Parts: sequence; structure tokens; C-alpha cells
Amino acid sequence: MMVRLYIITDPVMQKQFTRIGLVSISDRASQGVYPDQGIPALSDWLTQAIVSPFETVTRLIADEQPLIEDTLKQLVDEVGCHLILTTGGTGPALRDVTPEATLAIADREMPGFGEQMRQISLRFVPTAILSRQVAVVRKQCLIINLPGQPKSIKETLEGLKDAQGHPLVHGIFAAVPYCLDLLATPTQAMPYLETSSHVVQAFRPKSAIKTPSLS
Repeated sequence: MMVRLYIITDPVMQKQFTRIGLVSISDRASQGVYPDQGIPALSDWLTQAIVSPFETVTRLIADEQPLIEDTLKQLVDEVGCHLILTTGGTGPALRDVTPEATLAIADREMPGFGEQMRQISLRFVPTAILSRQVAVVRKQCLIINLPGQPKSIKETLEGLKDAQGHPLVHGIFAAVPYCLDLLATPTQAMPYLETSSHVVQAFRPKSAIKTPSLS
């Protein structure tokens, strides 16, 4: 397990950390046959994309449904992740069981994320229709299945841009911060996740935009 932590000493801002679980699902990478590429790709992208305080908790596991389910439940119920991004195990092969495991531990499904990911990937490869990524909510945590390849991870999170950097197709991460906002309850606030507009512009209705307090 590796924990990546960005430290802020202000006691108020410490409460605003977004805790993000990164789960790479691969039989061979988890056995050390080759280096895992999913977690480094996700970590690098998040470092560029997120400008508010966050920390990551990582897991590298095999394509075993009970193991995936237990890992996701632990990251939500015990570690307290606000967001979990998985990579790998979403194809049609018999060993690809990430979507089944994700749905099994879910309170509700968020089908728009999977639909948008496939729309983005279809711009590049016709085999994107074989992808079975899903997104769900468990308690106050958003869980999203991502593709296994670093290039595809970046494309689906960030979207497609023209030569001037204007979005042609919005990446799914544009909707993540506001989704987390909506998971707040009267007794449990959610951290205010902010992104770099140069990477991906988070969308919030004007009424939901705020400046986090530094006092």
C-alpha cells in the first residue's frame, strides 16, 4: 500500500482533504510479472488536475471478484475515501469482473459516467464498445471504473480538446467535483474539490461555486 499525502498545517483546511482511492486490478501486475501502470498514470494525472488538497490511498490487486469487493468496501467503510478510481478488469474476458464487483457493493448506479467514457473512447478505437466500465455510489463515495491503459485513462478523465485547448468532448472528471458536493448530508460535509482549468474544467452550477475558507 502506498499513501500519497499533500500536507497543509492549517486546521480548517485539513478537514477539506479529498481522500481518493486508486485501485489497479491486474492478475499479472499484482503478481509482479510486470510493473503496474495504472496507479502511476492515475497519480500523475490527479497531481496535474487537482489544485485543492487531496491524498491518495492505493491498492494493487488481482482480478478476483471477492477481493475487489472487499477492497472497495474497505476503502469506503474503513478508510473513508470520498472518491475511488479503479483501472483494469472491465473488458469482456471471463477474468474481467471489476464491473460486477463494483455493482455488488453499490448503493446506486451512476450510468452517465460509463456512457460518456465509451463515447470518448469510440473517437479513437471501435473496440471501445467492448468496455463495461460502470460508476456507482456507496454511502458518500463515488466509485468509477476506468480503462486499463494510461492513454485511455487520461482521455476519459480529461476529455478531448481542439488545438486551442477548448473542450470538444468533456471528460468525466468535469462532473466529479459537483457529484461529490451532492453526496453531502446535513451531518457529514464533503471536501470542496477544485481542478486546474488547463487540464479539466470542473462544472458546477453558479449557486454551487464557492471559495474555500482559509481562516
